[in-house]
Amino acid sequence: MAQLNAPDWSDPDDRRAGHRDGTGDPAGRRSGARHTAVDPDDADSEAPGHPDSGRADSNHPDSSRSDGSRSDSDRADSGRTDSDRGVSPGRTGRRRADRSTDEAPDAGTPVVSPVVAPEPKKSRAGRNLPAAIGVGLTLGAVVIVSLFVWRPAFLGVVTLAVGIGIWEMVRAVEHQGPRAPLLPLLAGAVVMEALAWYDGAEALILGLILTVLATMVWRIADGVAGYQRDITAAVLVAGYVPFLAGFAVLLARPDDGGLRVIVTLAAVVLSDTGGYVAGVFFGKRPMAPTVSPKKSWEGFAGSVLSTAAGSALLFLFVLDLAWWQGLIFGAVVSVVCVVGDLGESLIKRDLGVKDMSNLLPGHGGLMDRLDSILFAAPTAFLLLTAFSPVSS
Repeated sequence: MAQLNAPDWSDPDDRRAGHRDGTGDPAGRRSGARHTAVDPDDADSEAPGHPDSGRADSNHPDSSRSDGSRSDSDRADSGRTDSDRGVSPGRTGRRRADRSTDEAPDAGTPVVSPVVAPEPKKSRAGRNLPAAIGVGLTLGAVVIVSLFVWRPAFLGVVTLAVGIGIWEMVRAVEHQGPRAPLLPLLAGAVVMEALAWYDGAEALILGLILTVLATMVWRIADGVAGYQRDITAAVLVAGYVPFLAGFAVLLARPDDGGLRVIVTLAAVVLSDTGGYVAGVFFGKRPMAPTVSPKKSWEGFAGSVLSTAAGSALLFLFVLDLAWWQGLIFGAVVSVVCVVGDLGESLIKRDLGVKDMSNLLPGHGGLMDRLDSILFAAPTAFLLLTAFSPVSS
C-alpha cells in the first residue's frame, strides 16, 4: 500500500507538490539523509512539523506500524551509541548544542531581571534630608556634651572643627592656583583658639597677627613666584575660619557660657530651618540667582521670623533676659547667617567647586555647615555682651 500511495516523481506536478510540502523532493531526500545521522530517540524527531515526523521510512523494517509501539530492533537500536551507528559524536553534540541555544526558556522558569539599587532620596531643596538631619544631630550632641560635661573639651571640639575647615579651604583655593601654606595655618589656629580661651578677645586678635606673620615667613622658602597670590589666600583662610571661630570660644568663657553657645546655635538652626521650609513651600522670587539660585526672598522672610520668635522664647526662659532683646538678637543673627551662607556660596562659585568636600553625608564639607555659624558667633558675642555684660 505504501508503494501505491507514493507520489510519482516523474510527474512535474508531484515534484512541485513535494517541494511545497517538504517531502520527497531531491532536496528533501538530501535533508532526510542528513536527519538519519540523528539519534532516533531524539524528541525533536518526533515533534509535530518535523520533516521526518508522520512519514514512514521505507528502509526501516517496522515502518508500516502505526500503533506507536516499538519493535525489538528499535529497542536494540536505542541502546547503540553514535559510534556503533557510524555517526560522529561531535556532529551530534554540536547539533544538540545548537538546538539548545535556539530554544526559548521553559514557561515555568523564572526570569531574573537585574536589580538596580535605588538612589538615595533627596528633598526638594536638593539635599539628602535624612542624612543631613542625622549628621546635624550628631554634631549637636558632641557640642552639648563638651559644654556641660567638661567645658574645656569645647575648646578641643572648636579647634578640631577649625583644623578641618582650614584643610577644606586650602584644598578648595588650590583649584584656582593659590597654594596657601597649610602647616602654619593649622598651628596658628591652635594658637588663636587657645589665646581666646585663656586671655579673651584681645589675645584672639594677637593670634591672628602672629598667624599671618608666620605664614609669610614660611612661604618665603618656596620662592618669589606666586608669593603675593599665596599669602593673600592664606590671609583669607586665617581670617575667615580660625579667627571667626574664636568668637565661639569667647562665648563659652563666662559662667553661663554653655547656655550662650546653645542659644546661638539654636538661633542658627532656626534660621536654617525656617528659611528651608519657607523657601520650599512659598519660595518664588530668587534672592541671589547668580550666587545661590535656591535662596528666595520668601525663604529669607521665613528665616528672620522663625529666628526672631524662637530667640525671644530662648532669651526669656533660658537666659532670663527680656523677650524683646531676643527678638532683636534673632533677627540680626538670622540676617548674618544668610549673609554668611551667601558669602561661602560666592567663594565656592568663584573657585568652581560645588562643596568644600564630601566629608559629611547630606551636607558636603564641614565648611558647608560652618558658614552660617562663623558669621553668627561674633554677632552673638557682641549682642550678648551688650545685653548681658560679663564682669571681668
